[in-house]
Amino acid sequence: MQATTEWSRHLDVEVRGDDVVSHTGSVITRMLADKTGLTGALSDALYRPDVVHDRGAVMRDLAVGIADGATSICDIAVLGDQKRVFGPVASTTTAWRALNELDDAALGRLALALARDRVRARVWERIEARHGKIPPVATCYGDLDDVICIRIDATLITSYSDKESAAGNFKGGYGFHPLTAWCDNTGELLAIIARAGNAGSNTAADHIAIIDAAIAAIPAKWRHNLLITIDGAGSSHKVIDHITKLNTRAGYSIAYSVGFDLDARVRAALALLPETGWEPALDATGTPREDAQVAEVTGLLRESHGGDKLSTWPAGMRILVRREPIETGAQLSLFEQTNGYRYQPVATNTAGGQAQRLEARHRVHARVEGFIRCAKDTGLAKWPSSSYAMNRAWVAAVALAVDLLCWTRLLLLDGTLAVAEPQTLRYRLLHTAARIISHSRKQILRIPQTWPWATALETAFHRVLAIP
Repeated sequence: MQATTEWSRHLDVEVRGDDVVSHTGSVITRMLADKTGLTGALSDALYRPDVVHDRGAVMRDLAVGIADGATSICDIAVLGDQKRVFGPVASTTTAWRALNELDDAALGRLALALARDRVRARVWERIEARHGKIPPVATCYGDLDDVICIRIDATLITSYSDKESAAGNFKGGYGFHPLTAWCDNTGELLAIIARAGNAGSNTAADHIAIIDAAIAAIPAKWRHNLLITIDGAGSSHKVIDHITKLNTRAGYSIAYSVGFDLDARVRAALALLPETGWEPALDATGTPREDAQVAEVTGLLRESHGGDKLSTWPAGMRILVRREPIETGAQLSLFEQTNGYRYQPVATNTAGGQAQRLEARHRVHARVEGFIRCAKDTGLAKWPSSSYAMNRAWVAAVALAVDLLCWTRLLLLDGTLAVAEPQTLRYRLLHTAARIISHSRKQILRIPQTWPWATALETAFHRVLAIP
């Protein structure tokens, strides 16, 4: 017993001085917001001549705090309690007021979102300068070259108390049901629509709105070759027709890949498909699988007996189907139970390409679940107010925080830290403690050289300082 408790035998605690601070890594995300012009853009968008605290700076500090791990508005104190490093920071009360002032115009394309998108254009220029190009979308058979991929998905947010617009959802829970759009290339949260808990999963109007917002968020230089992926919630006439119309613009290519319904038409086509029509699906390494197959049934749906069964859909739409053996506990239709396979149809307007690769391209849509999980670890999981308007403003601050972490990884970090999730970044960088040293009229943060990621933190600091 003595050996296991010996470590604390000579420990003591002393309260003295103010030369040691924690969370010094958040200096980097805060400086990055300033250097990229995000702080200035927010200040211009939210300008009010009748207040003491600049509203753009308040939103910046909320976003920095959320990136640091804040789950409520009062957690902005993590910056305010360390004035020697962060200087004056708005109080919790001021932060509440700032969020409460954000109306629909401020949150929408007229102010906050527009300011963030303008900054994103400058950030992407710097990403391209550092990496040679915007990171490509990875698939099991290789990268998608210069394609910018927008992944759209909804998620459920649990509320443990009665809040405005909180409602029961389709899974039996209670809370909210926001719709999100992500850039797969960079991990940025391009757009988010806060919605009540009982909002529909396949509401066409919401999907069309977020598609337009996400495309507008992509900098104009990179907006000409897009891929939009959605799960089965996107297979509505209005959504597909909207993307098809966008794809007709001269100089633009907007492809889609969305989950499709296993309806009577598709089931009838599968019944006519010979076994030789199936080919092996690709696994995560691009190798053909023995236990899963892919087939295209567009011809059977368009030209089989009975006429064109897709006549009400755009002419260029193709239908692919993946099948795999039934897993225990899976929810299946009677058709699937009878055939012994689980079927997953996919609709796309991509004219060329093998069915194997097009289906594999769609399967990596599952990556959006990782983006959402990280966002929930960055403030999205807890909506702090009983007011729906306040929670919408909080969600806007979360989007800023998510982007700040993405920009930090892409512009300032290397190796495993450049792909690290928020929890890892907080432990290794953002929450690092340091000693404040005054020397030659400078305030220096002295990081312990024994900290394994001290050099990475120092390098990131100098990189953000070098941004003009």
